Amino acid sequence: MSDPVILWLRQDLRLADQPALAAAVHDGPVVPVYVLDDDTPKHRKMGAASRWWLHHSLDSLDRDLREKGSRLILRRGKCDEELAKVAEEVGAGTVHAIRHYEPWWRNAERAVAKRLDLQCHDGNYLAPPGSVVTGGGQPYKIYTPFWRALNEVMPPRHSLNRPRDIHAPGKWPGSDKLADWDLLPTKPDWATGFGKEWTPGEGGAHDRVDDFVDEVADYDERRNLPSVEGSSRLSPHLHFGEVSPGYVWHRLADKRADVFLKELAWRDYAQNVILQLPDYASKNGRERFDDLPWRTSKADLRAWQQGRTGYPIVDAGMRQLWGSGWMHNRVRMIAASFLIKHLLIDWREGEKWFWDTLVDADYGNNSVNWQWVAGTGIDANMWGRIMAPLVQSEKFDAGDYIREWVPELRDLPDEQIHDPEHRPDGYPDKIIGHREARERALAAGRKVR
Repeated sequence: MSDPVILWLRQDLRLADQPALAAAVHDGPVVPVYVLDDDTPKHRKMGAASRWWLHHSLDSLDRDLREKGSRLILRRGKCDEELAKVAEEVGAGTVHAIRHYEPWWRNAERAVAKRLDLQCHDGNYLAPPGSVVTGGGQPYKIYTPFWRALNEVMPPRHSLNRPRDIHAPGKWPGSDKLADWDLLPTKPDWATGFGKEWTPGEGGAHDRVDDFVDEVADYDERRNLPSVEGSSRLSPHLHFGEVSPGYVWHRLADKRADVFLKELAWRDYAQNVILQLPDYASKNGRERFDDLPWRTSKADLRAWQQGRTGYPIVDAGMRQLWGSGWMHNRVRMIAASFLIKHLLIDWREGEKWFWDTLVDADYGNNSVNWQWVAGTGIDANMWGRIMAPLVQSEKFDAGDYIREWVPELRDLPDEQIHDPEHRPDGYPDKIIGHREARERALAAGRKVR
């Protein structure tokens, strides 16, 4: 019998279309290991909402593995140290893993490779980040030419099936208990609404894909309508690797899904950006914005976080985020633009808040999206593009969405709900007028030209 091999799991928590798992099964008995490493990422350790998702995803994965005669080994600490301990306990020398591109995961891979034979595989993106380049061999910085070049190498390879069996080692190493990691909030339990919204795990991911197959033809129109929830809601499943983007592509490619596939490719684009600029979540893509005179009002930031700005569409989005760990895509843009342009608060404050409160918090997507809205990124809106939240709310028919998430306004008719003239008890006045905010933002922008 061959020596055991380790399957190192991170944001790839699935059995189907899992190249690292397929390679491990081929090589010998498999020891699947997830290491909760809060040391290597430092200030970028997983946020609270993501930890809720992680708990349920790991629980689901362990059940799936046990159906195959295997199990999930849980360790807490630095990845290289814990994997080396597991390798010594079971007599393994090789680690199979899907390659990751966040700067801390790249550091972890280098550390593991110094201790063990690390075999990295591609499988979390449509094409390996860094592989789609210009005619001069340089990586793309702008999305549109990147999309054109990526589309030239599509479709992705066909998905791998789940292995029929996963052979177990002669002896299992020790494992932590998932409950002991305290990933779930308790005092207070602010995630009570999450379970109504989500089913983390590979099974939930595939169910969501199945549902979206029937909806994707209307995606271009419905994705902008918060009240009809026209988004795919696949983002947390894709972030945690519970389903591969290649599988999603093949399921949807013949379903009039062109607009959605471009959105799916945005994940690849974001990874290409952070591969080139690893500190993109903390550093402006355009250096001239380093001199922008941001405001540092803690009261205004807190009002935005709590959904107490007096702008119903913004407040509905921020309350949806707190209540469900997610926010509709159109509303994310409105809420982000409001923080940056209306309140003139540094986009990095919003990025940090989303990192902690989104179940789909993804380093590449989060940093690229915030810099796109702010106008500070290498591919971004102009600073002078300032979204008008009241206009956006009415244009995209957000009345029922507001009623769901801002109960103070529930009884208002459509003609009043987007911008109530008379504020019901308990609902605040506007934190700032739109015209005043716009003029202040434009004045700030002129200082960095």
